[in-house]
Amino acid sequence: MERDSINGYLLAFFTILIWSTTYIFTKNLLQELTPYEILFYRFGLAYLILWLISPKFDLDLSLKKEVFFFTLGLLGVTAYYLLENIALKYTQASNVGLIVSSIPMFTAVIAHFLHEDELFHKNIVYGFILSMFGIFLVIFNGKYILDLNPVGDILALLCAVIFAVYSNLLKKLNSGLRRILIIRKIFFYGLITMTPVIIYNNIEIQFKKLLDINILGGFLFLALLASILAFIMWYKAIELLGTIKTSSFIYLVPLITMVSSSIFLKEEINIIMITGGVLILFGVYLSERKTSSRKGQKNWSV
Repeated sequence: MERDSINGYLLAFFTILIWSTTYIFTKNLLQELTPYEILFYRFGLAYLILWLISPKFDLDLSLKKEVFFFTLGLLGVTAYYLLENIALKYTQASNVGLIVSSIPMFTAVIAHFLHEDELFHKNIVYGFILSMFGIFLVIFNGKYILDLNPVGDILALLCAVIFAVYSNLLKKLNSGLRRILIIRKIFFYGLITMTPVIIYNNIEIQFKKLLDINILGGFLFLALLASILAFIMWYKAIELLGTIKTSSFIYLVPLITMVSSSIFLKEEINIIMITGGVLILFGVYLSERKTSSRKGQKNWSV
């Protein structure tokens, strides 16, 4: 195995390990804060830290690239995490983790149309069918057995589609900037696009809430590890492995999330959730068993 591949696998694994635990921290923060506040504090703090580390600004980017960064910020920060935070208000953290594990399938389908070196194949269809059935079991479980509102499960599914689009667009990025500046710029546009949402919902930002040691500790984890470090590692992993192989590591999310939410949040894990999770995992595994490439063709980048 090539050194770049090994590094890519390690980066993808540690990124997923970190992201799998964010549900626990976010679920706890939701007891004191709204989803909008959590989103703003998390990425506001992350952007501030990145700016302190590297205060340099690049003013040479074209309008096309700025629009591209704007789209990445809108999808990868505002849309994905806002919907995820809202989903956590309606459903269990383990449900969100299970449903979001469908990201690799959506990623593979989208990659077929966006990237010339990542080809769609029939196993993706079989894997998609199995995983959709697993997702149905999770949603059915939440609505009829645990008596939870299925809105949270549907929002989590939408999060999976959004992140699949984000990861595929990220592979197209070729701005010439250092990774830390790329992530900072994505966070900047994330903050810009979430501001109208905060204003529309009449959310009052009170930074004094961060003086609470428990709240601040949660945000430091979300900002330093789950945002800055994880986003940089994910971007590098996509550079080394491509979107399909990198996203396949998301199959670990339900296992880590279910175990961690059971330990820290005391959430019940029943046979239906386990069955749905197994089907999702097997579907993702099946969809990634074979990949093809279109040799001799050029890829485009922004």
